[in-house]
Amino acid sequence: MKVIAIIPIKTKSTRVKRKNFVKIIKNKPLYKYFLEKIKLCNFDEIYVDSDSREIMKFCLKNKINFIKRKKSLAQDNANGNDLLNYHSKLIAADLYFQLFITAPLLSVKTINKCISLLKTKKKYDSIFTCSQIYSWFWFKKKPVNYDPQVLPRSQDAIPITMETTGLYGIRSKELKKYKCRIGKKPIFFQVSKKEALDLDTKEDFQILRSYLKNN
Repeated sequence: MKVIAIIPIKTKSTRVKRKNFVKIIKNKPLYKYFLEKIKLCNFDEIYVDSDSREIMKFCLKNKINFIKRKKSLAQDNANGNDLLNYHSKLIAADLYFQLFITAPLLSVKTINKCISLLKTKKKYDSIFTCSQIYSWFWFKKKPVNYDPQVLPRSQDAIPITMETTGLYGIRSKELKKYKCRIGKKPIFFQVSKKEALDLDTKEDFQILRSYLKNN
């Protein structure tokens, strides 16, 4: 069974300028920190999709397969499904994993566990990392998971499950069928609050640096 990892890394970013290149610890940029970790995981092949010459040089030096980002997929309206569907046409595999360097605290143990689960749990067609939030939620001015007139205890809250947008894995057959990185029978793999960190703002980077400094 061939298991591959694909890591998309764009040069440009909106909220934090060139966030994939921000130096996070010991003068090491985010992309380098993450890719060095991925090399320790149980993937048969690792691919990086990017429009950056710096990252291309790093991949060539470190024997990581490099895919030059297709121009149409470098636009802001391109999404993870678009990328994975494109990559599946370029690379033959049994299991496709898509990982994002904006989830830098995902551990090697967690990633390898996700690989193992999708390999062995045949009744599931995909897997993704998630976290559960126990609180009261509203959407479009209406309550989502409780009745305000019958206020339950906080410990009895029905949790909302949130994708951490760190890791997605899917079988080849289902990816081709549904054109989506999540199938119809996914494994919801819960991760800790630490591993759920998603780098989207300057404050997120401060949290990351603080954690790395203390660990």
